[in-house]
Amino acid sequence: MAPDSRRIALGIEYDGIGFKGWQIQPGVRTVQAVLEEAVARVADHPLQLQAAGRTDAGVHAIEQVVHFDTRARRSERAWVLGINTHLPPDVAVHWAHSVPPDFHARFSATARHYRYQILVRRTRSPLMRQRAVWIHEPLDLERMRAAAQALVGEHDFSSFRALSCQAKSPIRRVFYLDLDQQEGLIVLAIGANGFLHHMVRNIAGVLITIGRGEAPVEWTSELLRIRDRRLGGVTAPPQGLYFVRADYPERFGLPQISQRAPLARLRDDSELAQSP
Repeated sequence: MAPDSRRIALGIEYDGIGFKGWQIQPGVRTVQAVLEEAVARVADHPLQLQAAGRTDAGVHAIEQVVHFDTRARRSERAWVLGINTHLPPDVAVHWAHSVPPDFHARFSATARHYRYQILVRRTRSPLMRQRAVWIHEPLDLERMRAAAQALVGEHDFSSFRALSCQAKSPIRRVFYLDLDQQEGLIVLAIGANGFLHHMVRNIAGVLITIGRGEAPVEWTSELLRIRDRRLGGVTAPPQGLYFVRADYPERFGLPQISQRAPLARLRDDSELAQSP
C-alpha cells in the first residue's frame, strides 16, 4: 500500500444471473470487472478489488464486502453515489467506509454466512427460476434437519468440497445450519469460519437427496467419515445460493446492513458465542 493511499471498504449487492461469477475472466462478464471499472472512474486511476468471497456464476450476494486502495480523496457518500452512477442495474453499492491499512476483505473476516433456497411445489415458478432451485416432489424437512445436525461443529469437509478446490485444509467449523420452510420455500442458512469451493451447494445437494428419501439420515455422518468427494452426491444448482455477509472485528466499524443470523436450532453454541 503506497504511503499516500488510503483503504476503502464497500458493501455490495448483486444479482448473479448475468455474471460468470465474481472473479475477472477474459471474454466474459464478471462482477469484479464491472465493479472495478466503476470504482476506477470515480477514483480516476486503475485499481484492484479484493472480496470477502468469490462467488460462482449465477450466485447472488446480499452484502459482499470488498476493499481497494486509492490516492483519491472522496467522502464516503461520494464514493457510494459516484460508483452507483456507473454501475448496471444488477449491481449496487450500499455503503463505503474508510478502513485501516491492515483491513482485508478476505483475510480479516471471522465468519461468512450463506443462504440456499429450495422451492418445493408441483409446478415450476417463472418468477423464482433464478432465485431458488425447484424440486417438484415433497421433501421431508425433519429428515433434512436431522441429517444436518452432523455437519455442525468442526469437521473435515473433504466429501463436501469441489474436486478442483485449492484450499490447503478441508477443516472448517460450521457455527450453525438452519432449515426453515414457509409457503413451499425451504431456506437453508449456514454460517462458518470459512467455506470450501462448492461446500454449501454440495451440502444442499446431499440434504435434498436425504429429504427425498433416496439416502438415509446417517449419510451426512458417513460422508464426513469417508472424506471422499467422489462419493459425496450431487452439487445443487447455483441459482439458489446467496452470499449473505461476512463478519469482521468491531474495531473496523463497518456499517453493515445485513441483519445478524438468528440463533439457529442447529448450532455450535461455544463457537457461535465467540463470533463477533
